[in-house]
Amino acid sequence: MNLSTIKLDEGNMRLKPSHRKQLMAWLKRSLRLGERLGEFVLTIKLHRDGRQVDTRGAVHVHGVDFNCHSRKTDWQSALRELVQQICHKLHQVHIERTRVLVRA
Repeated sequence: MNLSTIKLDEGNMRLKPSHRKQLMAWLKRSLRLGERLGEFVLTIKLHRDGRQVDTRGAVHVHGVDFNCHSRKTDWQSALRELVQQICHKLHQVHIERTRVLVRA
């Protein structure tokens, strides 16, 4: 049984429930890839600094750790870019794991 965890630290920002739901919809693919790899833990931190929204994501998945970062003027663009980066890196990890299994 693979357990996946997503932690959201809103920092000095507050997201409405509808915005959280939108974020979870964006994270569906990342969550599915993380569950395939196992031991998936994603921590997202939001922070508004003036007009900029700083988003950081820390991912741990079955022995692999990586960080992603995005900074934009609105929270939707910043989070969307962060989610795309996370999904891309998870896909790369999945491909590497598949290559290793095929070679063995």
